[in-house]
Amino acid sequence: MKIIAMAVLALAFASAARADEDVVSAVHGTVVKIDKGTNTVVIKSADGSRHSLHFVDATTVHGADLSAQGASDSWHGLAKGSEVVAHYSARGTEDTAVEIDKIGGDGLKTAKGTVTDIDRGGKTMVVDMGDGAKKTFELTDHASADAGKGVVKGTAKGSKVTVYYTEDAGKKVAHFFEAH
Repeated sequence: MKIIAMAVLALAFASAARADEDVVSAVHGTVVKIDKGTNTVVIKSADGSRHSLHFVDATTVHGADLSAQGASDSWHGLAKGSEVVAHYSARGTEDTAVEIDKIGGDGLKTAKGTVTDIDRGGKTMVVDMGDGAKKTFELTDHASADAGKGVVKGTAKGSKVTVYYTEDAGKKVAHFFEAH
């Protein structure tokens, strides 16, 4: 009986450790280095901290100019100086990019306004654009998850936000949003 209890306890700890590894965080900043040899991208955030993220075949990129991906100093259309939001998970001692969204300029579209409704479970957010018009955004899994973390902590009805989004089949899909 004691052996079974210890085995169950060990599995519980292993599951908890695995769950911690799958937590996705986000960083908003500027690409300062891309190293295709080591499959890393370094992002400098507004506070000056640098985040070195590994990219893998499964890392998705949104909003980047695909015609630039052949350049030697770029990766999937991202280049030094690109403003991005990178969603990453920590596995062991390595942070791995899950998704990188190029924002600003020719990247994802932006909308600024006030949140009138947010449904994290239903993955939708309605934003009043300030001119009486309201836009409904579908939240990606990352945007919905980020809504409960430090990236957009405290975002609720009445919050002023900038939404970074794409349009797909007439729907506005928010990849990231930040409160200000």
